[in-house]
Amino acid sequence: MNSKRIIKKVAVLGSGVMGSRIACHFANIGVQVLLLDMVPKDAGQDKKSRNKLVNDALDFALKSNPSPIYLKSFAQRITTGNFEDDMAKIADCDWVIEVVVERLDIKKLVFENVEKFRKPGTLVSSNTSGIPIHLMTEGRSDDFKKHFCGTHFFNPPRYLRLLEIIPTLDTLPEVIDFLMEYGEKYLGKTTVRAKDTPAFIGNRIGVFSIMSILHYVEQSGMTVEEVDKLTGPVIGHPKSATFRTNDVVGLDTMVHVAHGLYENAPNDEARELFKVPEFVNQMVKNNWLGSKTNQGFYKKEKVNGENQFYTLDLKTLEYKPSQKVKFPVLETTKAIENLKERMKVLFAAKDKAGDFYRTVFFQLFAYASNRIPEIADELYKIDDAMNAGFGWELGPFQKWDALGVEDTVKAMDAAGVKPAQWVYDMLQSGAKSFY
Repeated sequence: MNSKRIIKKVAVLGSGVMGSRIACHFANIGVQVLLLDMVPKDAGQDKKSRNKLVNDALDFALKSNPSPIYLKSFAQRITTGNFEDDMAKIADCDWVIEVVVERLDIKKLVFENVEKFRKPGTLVSSNTSGIPIHLMTEGRSDDFKKHFCGTHFFNPPRYLRLLEIIPTLDTLPEVIDFLMEYGEKYLGKTTVRAKDTPAFIGNRIGVFSIMSILHYVEQSGMTVEEVDKLTGPVIGHPKSATFRTNDVVGLDTMVHVAHGLYENAPNDEARELFKVPEFVNQMVKNNWLGSKTNQGFYKKEKVNGENQFYTLDLKTLEYKPSQKVKFPVLETTKAIENLKERMKVLFAAKDKAGDFYRTVFFQLFAYASNRIPEIADELYKIDDAMNAGFGWELGPFQKWDALGVEDTVKAMDAAGVKPAQWVYDMLQSGAKSFY
């Protein structure tokens, strides 16, 4: 690690959901933070009205659950301001992180402004989840380019461990090394170095997985409750499974990444899967985006003082009281503690659950194998990203290993889902496992 580089103060530009929470996470580890955002259109000359946007955003973050701050008193480490009055203060920051809206033109304007005030050698990074990193440095100085890269935090930053580091061809090797180590040591992250490809690693695989499930549901008529029952802790995924996770992240965010992948990955063999199903488009039109609009795939209402939970019927787009669902295979696997052993039984099931698992996981395995070396040179990086960014106990290749690579490839061939050629070559060479 560059012993001369110490991070005492960080500037976070943009105070939305991610910006405010990234600011809190740095405050958690004892770093001073300057959090800046726009001046509201109708603001007067007084500080209070000019900083209304940033202060409201930070207050909202501090009240949110789960809390982004470890102790309420740590919030005193965050100083707020705005882009017009306070940009000069970034001169005494060691790292400037851009977290503004996902539009290249706006990001470039922000960086132009940063360049006026940052001192040479200061780290600059973007928390974009999808815009190509190299496009952001057009017109910037050599010093800016050498110290710039993508640092993609996952939401919520205090709890999700993935931090993707995405260098450009200009980024200095010591800057990459510093960020990889700082993320691990100080921010408590699993840092994964990603290539500058659409949606990087975590969202490329994660959104593919969600989209393949959405399309399967559209064709098979499975319910929200059924899918969440099958894609939660029983397969080593978080309790929020598929649809509740979507509600937490925000349907608009997921659709944004899917659209971006459809546009920016024209040669992707599964490109059609990134087309959003009609029921999702309708939900976005209705502003049913999940937790942020109080309804998405799930909705909670007070009925006679009691919380009543409703689930969206994907065929009729009407809410119905949530139903408990049962699958015989889940009853038989209750006693199997070992996740890898349990996966084998779930996969072999000759029912609706087994059909679901085989379809979506065969697609996931083939997709992940085809992303090497496009998004990562080593397959463990894909597993690391899914473990840390999506909370999966087993990433795609770990799941595949658990099921037996050779047997699974035979079953995939029979189902007409072919993995990448290197998997066949690996088996041919006598290697039967990815690890």
